[in-house]
Amino acid sequence: MVSSQIKSETFLPRRGLRGGHKQTLASFLLSRRIVLPAPEERLIEVEPGVKVLCQCHWQSDRQTPLTIVVVHGLEGSSESAYMLGMTKKGLAAGMNVVRMNQRNCGGTEGVAPTLYHSGLSRDVAAVAQYLIDQDRISKFALVGFSMGGNLVLKLAGEWGREGPSQFRAVAAVCPAMDLAASSDALHNRSNRLYEYYFIWKLRRRLRSKARLFPKVFETSRLRGVTTLRKFDDKITAHYCGFTGAVDYYSRAAAANVVDRIAVPAFILHAANDPFIRILPETRKKILANPNITFLETEDGGHCSFLAQPDGDDGRWAESQIVEFLRKY
Repeated sequence: MVSSQIKSETFLPRRGLRGGHKQTLASFLLSRRIVLPAPEERLIEVEPGVKVLCQCHWQSDRQTPLTIVVVHGLEGSSESAYMLGMTKKGLAAGMNVVRMNQRNCGGTEGVAPTLYHSGLSRDVAAVAQYLIDQDRISKFALVGFSMGGNLVLKLAGEWGREGPSQFRAVAAVCPAMDLAASSDALHNRSNRLYEYYFIWKLRRRLRSKARLFPKVFETSRLRGVTTLRKFDDKITAHYCGFTGAVDYYSRAAAANVVDRIAVPAFILHAANDPFIRILPETRKKILANPNITFLETEDGGHCSFLAQPDGDDGRWAESQIVEFLRKY
C-alpha cells in the first residue's frame, strides 16, 4: 500500500450543509432511523475488576468473516448514531460487528470505580483478545471515531508487528491523535459550544460516579472546571495516574506511535474539522508510513461527512470505512 495524503474531490457536502460547523451540528441534530438485529451483549473484563459492555452482531458463521470492533468518541456510547450506522453497513457487507463501550459508557458507571480516558488502548486489546479466545474469530479490524480513533491508532502503533496474527487493518475517522492541540482548539471562541457540551456531560458523569463510589470520587474537584483541559488536569489526570493534563496528553496520544503501525490503516480527516488538529510533525509520521492511507477532505466537519443521499443514507465516512475494510 502506498502512503498517501489525498485532497479528495469525491466528498460533496449535502445541499445547505457546507462548512465545518454546519456539518458537525447537522450530524448531531439530524435523527436517523437505524434498525438492527438484537445484539449479543457481553460484559468483558479488561483488567481485574473492570468490565466494558460490548454489543456483538454476528453473521451466521462468526469465525470466517472479518470482525470489526468499533470504538466511540468522547461521551459517546455503543448507541451513538455513527456506531449504529457503522454496524448496519458492516453487517450488510458480510462482516461481524462489535460495538465496544469504553469504561463507564453505555450505562456501566457502576461496574468499576474507574474513569475512561484517551490512553486506554489496552482495553481495546483486551476486547480483541477475548473475541479471539472465546469466539475464535479468524480476523479482525479496529475502527474508531474521534477519541476512539486515537485509541485504535494508538493500539495499532503499540502492537506494531507484534500484534495478534488475526489483526488485519485499522481505520479512524477524525482521530484525536494530537490530544493537547485538539483540547486547546475546543477552547477557541468559535468552538465553545462543543466544549460546553463535553464539560456538561463529563461533570454529570463524575457526579454519577461519586454517588456510586463516594469513597473514590470527590465532586469538590469540579470547582472551577470550565474547560476540557482543566477537567483533564484536575479530574482525568488525578484519577487515572497522570501528573497533570500535560503528562496525560503527552502519554496518551496516538501521535507518539502512528509511525509504527504495521497493518493497512485508513485515516479520514476533514480539513475544516472545528477542533481536531493534526500537527505538522504528526502528518510527517503519517505520510512516511507506507501502511497508512491518509484521506483529507476539504469539507466534512467533525465525524460528519454528510453527503447528498444517493441510494443510501449519505453517511459518507461510514461507507468509506466499509469499502476500505472489504479488502481484508
